[in-house]
Amino acid sequence: MNNNILIKHASQLITCSGFQAKQGKAMSDLHTIEDGAVVIENAMITAVGKSETVLAKIDEAKFESIDANGKAVLPGFVDSHTHFIFGGYRAEEFSWRLRGDTYMAIMNRGGGINNTVQATRIASKKELIESGKKRLDSMLSFGVTTVEGKSGYGLDSETEIKQLEVMKELNHRHPVDIVSTFLGAHAVPKEYKERKDEYIDFMIQKVIPKITDRQLAEFCDIFCEKGVFSVEQSKRLLVQARNAGLKIKIHADEIVQLGGTELAAELGAISADHLLHASESGIKALADTGVVATLLPGTAFGLKEPYARGRYMIDQNCAVALATDFNPGSCFSESIPLVFALATLYMNLSIEEAVTAFTINGAAAIDRADTIGSIDVGKSGDVIILEYPSYQYIPYHIGVSTVEKVIKNGKLVFDKGRSERTHT
Repeated sequence: MNNNILIKHASQLITCSGFQAKQGKAMSDLHTIEDGAVVIENAMITAVGKSETVLAKIDEAKFESIDANGKAVLPGFVDSHTHFIFGGYRAEEFSWRLRGDTYMAIMNRGGGINNTVQATRIASKKELIESGKKRLDSMLSFGVTTVEGKSGYGLDSETEIKQLEVMKELNHRHPVDIVSTFLGAHAVPKEYKERKDEYIDFMIQKVIPKITDRQLAEFCDIFCEKGVFSVEQSKRLLVQARNAGLKIKIHADEIVQLGGTELAAELGAISADHLLHASESGIKALADTGVVATLLPGTAFGLKEPYARGRYMIDQNCAVALATDFNPGSCFSESIPLVFALATLYMNLSIEEAVTAFTINGAAAIDRADTIGSIDVGKSGDVIILEYPSYQYIPYHIGVSTVEKVIKNGKLVFDKGRSERTHT
């Protein structure tokens, strides 16, 4: 199939133009072009503008032409925080939470992350690849063209590496690009109970060198939380990971206000994630340093917890990204439109800010804002076409995908109008 594509006569061409995260008020500017056109040649965007202007400069016969009349066109969505490679499921824990059990209470009695660890340790690579591919197919149908995936369901050397190897394999096989994150410090494994410092030493001395030697991950993350890993332990791991060549992220201040947000700013992390209980000083520090605040309203929804203060963070000039946090426990959902709806209804983001948060700011949260996340000349040809004439339909059609077509690197890889996906 020709990967030279022309998209013309878009009702709205939402470019989200930019090459770095947008902070504060800038998140509202989507750089919309009416009757817009995009030209993609050899996987790269080569022209963007009004259809009349763009069409006057090209030979349309050389392109696979898509008429987007009556449809909105946007950059491919970037889901910058997921845990999509895992074994087993935890449906029973959802029922436990319905009767009042808290996330940490379930975790402390052997459920939660450690439950998934057991299932992931015994799962074969083939099984993880097959389930991972199905999840990527679903993400693609929601318009996701790049996804971040974390390990963290091994809590040992062998399984952490297995998860990262699976992601590397799927990155070669599947059109959705996968950015891998090492999250060995996701919980304390049973064999290291009461020996957290020794476990951090194990990660630093035994696991990170294997991962960096084989280039299996780009980022290192840690669950900085009361009862899991302290600020001091988190800092020690992240500093050593950075010294080894990994970029850093932090699960920060999700359950209680501990200081992970401030640590993210201090270390210059690419992103600080969750942030349900981030302090005033922590939020200010994120704004001052440009660390992306990645918010996960689907998780707050699933846990019946207060939402992160997204409106306040933007008003304080933070760069906010949105992501699904797709995982088998606290948020078993890859629904981009559900997250849009939650962010706008319960975190008081405007629809425009939510679009920015899932495109250019999502790209910035994985250090890709220079190559994806917007429809700009020189960027990868990652574009989605909606069934409707406006981006406003994304949260309006609550939880249901409005994406009709997905173009990845200049190739049509999903088309809702066809009985099967177009990629193999």
